[in-house]
Amino acid sequence: MLKTLDYTTTIAGGGHWSIRMARGTAMRLTDLNGTGNVGMLFYNPENLLERYNAPDTLKCQHTFKLNRGHCLYSDMGRIFASVVEDSLGWHDTVCGNSTPSMTEQRWGKRDYQHDRNHWHQNGHDAFLVELAKYGLTLADMAANVNWFSKVVADDSGVLSLSPNHSVAGSQLTLRFEMDTLVMLHTCPHPLDMRNDDYPAQPIKIELGLAEPVQEDDFCKNFRPENQRGFQNNALYYLGR
Repeated sequence: MLKTLDYTTTIAGGGHWSIRMARGTAMRLTDLNGTGNVGMLFYNPENLLERYNAPDTLKCQHTFKLNRGHCLYSDMGRIFASVVEDSLGWHDTVCGNSTPSMTEQRWGKRDYQHDRNHWHQNGHDAFLVELAKYGLTLADMAANVNWFSKVVADDSGVLSLSPNHSVAGSQLTLRFEMDTLVMLHTCPHPLDMRNDDYPAQPIKIELGLAEPVQEDDFCKNFRPENQRGFQNNALYYLGR
């Protein structure tokens, strides 16, 4: 639900990026080639101690997955963003990031010093680079979302990544309900077990103003808890 389209960029596979999104703006993500993954974290730029809380996000909305209607909660009970559009219906927020050892084991060791843009970045280190830009460290890294990735459990509770879940052109749109520092990477999901070439899939990002929230808003009314989250946001911005 982009009311205006003001900026477009493409993040190459294995890349990372961060941006401050204002309340009332929107971000649309497109998996250009399919089988992409976008790791994402959220922080309050006015108080970096407030950050995305995956357990509360899932618990208060009675879900294991994220899709249209779900809101992304901070550890202060406020809503960073709402999922207002989603063509897939399932996104992961329990499995975290790929690590240097995972990446080396599956796709071989490559570093920027020797391989330049053909190196193999991992999600853990990609987030550390973005965190450092804002004076944050490993201690500030929270559990992240993995957009475009579907994780399922078998009868024994073992998690696995559903292959080919995201097809070329898959999209989702986030509407930001408060000023939010967004950090993201396009590194492989930690459960991506492909042992051929490093799966570097580009993601298009489009930014603009969002359609204003109405009383009958789907996300606001998706769960009773979400109405309280929107009320917490209104109280936070009271008088500003």
